[in-house]
Amino acid sequence: MSWNWSSHGLPFLPGYTFQDVTKSAFHRPQTLAYNNGYTLPRRPTIGIGQSPLLSTQLRLQEVNQLPLQEPEASYDTYDTPQSEDFVPAHVALDKKVLRFNAYFTEDVLFSPEEHYRIRSVVMYYFLEDDTMSIIEPAVENSGIPQGKRIKRQRLPKNEFGEYYTWMDLNVAMDLEVYGVKYHITDCDAFTKEFLSSEGIILNMPEPVPSDPYTTQRTKPMPCYNTLSENKQVNQFLTMDRKVLRFFGLWDDSEALYGETRTVTIHYFLVDDTVEVREVHHANDGRDPFPILMRRQRLPKKTKTHIDGFPTCVLEVSKDEVEEYYSPQDFQLGQRITLLGRHFLLSDCDSFTRHYYQSHFPNMELRPVEPTQDPQPADKNKEAPPYNGFGTLEDSLQNCLNLIPEPPKKNVIKQLENHNKVLRYRAKLESQNEVDDKRIFVLSYYLADDMISIYENSTRNSGIIGGKFLQKTRVPKPDSTTENPQFYSPADFFMGSTVEVFSHRFVLMDADRYVLTHLESIQSQVPTETLDSLRRSFGLGMDTTKQHDDDAVAEPSS
Repeated sequence: MSWNWSSHGLPFLPGYTFQDVTKSAFHRPQTLAYNNGYTLPRRPTIGIGQSPLLSTQLRLQEVNQLPLQEPEASYDTYDTPQSEDFVPAHVALDKKVLRFNAYFTEDVLFSPEEHYRIRSVVMYYFLEDDTMSIIEPAVENSGIPQGKRIKRQRLPKNEFGEYYTWMDLNVAMDLEVYGVKYHITDCDAFTKEFLSSEGIILNMPEPVPSDPYTTQRTKPMPCYNTLSENKQVNQFLTMDRKVLRFFGLWDDSEALYGETRTVTIHYFLVDDTVEVREVHHANDGRDPFPILMRRQRLPKKTKTHIDGFPTCVLEVSKDEVEEYYSPQDFQLGQRITLLGRHFLLSDCDSFTRHYYQSHFPNMELRPVEPTQDPQPADKNKEAPPYNGFGTLEDSLQNCLNLIPEPPKKNVIKQLENHNKVLRYRAKLESQNEVDDKRIFVLSYYLADDMISIYENSTRNSGIIGGKFLQKTRVPKPDSTTENPQFYSPADFFMGSTVEVFSHRFVLMDADRYVLTHLESIQSQVPTETLDSLRRSFGLGMDTTKQHDDDAVAEPSS
């Protein structure tokens, strides 16, 4: 109670009770406070008129009685039910799929060879969301669209809005989906274990019936000497996708502006057809379509035309051809004429060579060197002379491609030698006495084999120091633009002269890291270069091991 009544021994009845006349505070306690400019609520500790709260008094009485209570003996029993943690279905059944093997029968109309087909499918049931998908495995050369028949979805069970669940699936039963009746024949081991654990008795698995047309194709075909259709079917079944490939030259020098071109001849064993393709090169100015002769049977001998009709107008029929080209007519090193064009067969691939060794062992297949190489000459030789603008690699790209591409770089070398620089101290070799006091720092970058030269400014010398040569590849004096040779760390030994674009520099000193790096690649560096560096550092020939230990201890000097 928030009121303090004073009875003084009078009964607690109306008229006998009155308020404390000495009380002067009747306001409610403050329940809001401010902290860093934010209002925060707080629980009241006193009642109206600063009287103690009844809940606080009861709580104090309970706290005072706690020490007086004796603890009762409690025993943990196994009869108390322990609730298990709830696990949602998308977590407990994630990636758990039931798999059934099934088939369906498809009627074939207007075919004397078959009346129906047996098409096998695989049914997947996803337990996490009760969805299903039906996939038909692809059969090679079936001619039937196969693959995913029904995408993953909930399949309707009836017209009342119900869907199929895993309780409706079993072996040796029919499942009708969208008007197609599938018959389930078997399932995998996980599906058997899951359904058995759920109390479902699985039926015995059934074999998939054989397809009548497939069974008929596997039977040996009867041999008839009068019919050629069986020979063509056998040729299709045994020689499908087997092609003989020959490499040769097309001699077109008789035509105006004619030349010799490289071609590839394909002989398809499945139907004895021939195809001729040109071998194109980048920026050769040829037609982008490489087919020179489309795939067709090429006649080798034709009959003399009757009735005087010109043969150049009418197409050659089968009745006019006495003999077609066969694999025996393609021999390496011999010329062959196809539709009036002359070809020289120079080589073939490994499959063609193996085919001739097994079917025609008497034929020799030796590669023949062509008399005229139709390949374009070396690209560097065809390029115009270097004009001095840019680097040789960048200028050469303008001659190789219509749209220049940046030259290829050795990425592995750049990553291994990133921020690795060899520094040498050099002086300029000149007839002027003033140049003798000029000191230069020659830096060699191992990542891209470039050289930069920086001049140290001397006080009151009258020469402004700074960058003398920016990073660039420096060719040797005896190199040419056709065969350029650039400086490498093996060429820098103490006392050597380095000619940089008509300026001659004499190497006087080097960093300690230069010797450490060159000793790590001793097989690539001449001995004279290493000996000159060791002498400059005051190291003898027998103190190499001691120097290696010092270099490891001071790699950054």
